[in-house]
Amino acid sequence: MTEIRKHILIINGPNLNLLGKREKSIYGNISFETYFIELDRAFPNIEIGYFQSNHEGEIIDKIHEVGFEAIGIVLNAGAYTHTSIAIRDAISAVSAPVVEVHISNVYEREPFRWHSYIADVCARTIVGKGLAGYKEAIEYLVE
Repeated sequence: MTEIRKHILIINGPNLNLLGKREKSIYGNISFETYFIELDRAFPNIEIGYFQSNHEGEIIDKIHEVGFEAIGIVLNAGAYTHTSIAIRDAISAVSAPVVEVHISNVYEREPFRWHSYIADVCARTIVGKGLAGYKEAIEYLVE
């Protein structure tokens, strides 16, 4: 009998492709691709996928694509967190639990970042833990 591997998808939204290059005092100096290698090694029995897009519709399409088969989604929607009812609706439409992650503590930043349209439809929200927030999200999903 073959073992079925657990699948989790990490989705990063706009501007997160610039991690390691942009606003290092907020987001650090490591690219997500480099950090992803560490995540993959930390969870050898879990298939972790990664998707990044600066486009809202692509993020929604990816949530729809994996949201009925993955054991969970880790989502850093970036600025769409504060603007996108469409991403909120996509999360509500799928059966996979979604964990919202933000590298910085959005509640210590500009007031427009304090409201999340997606938090109330996510299983959990993790903020301000840097890239380690992604690992915490995966640990939560596999418990």
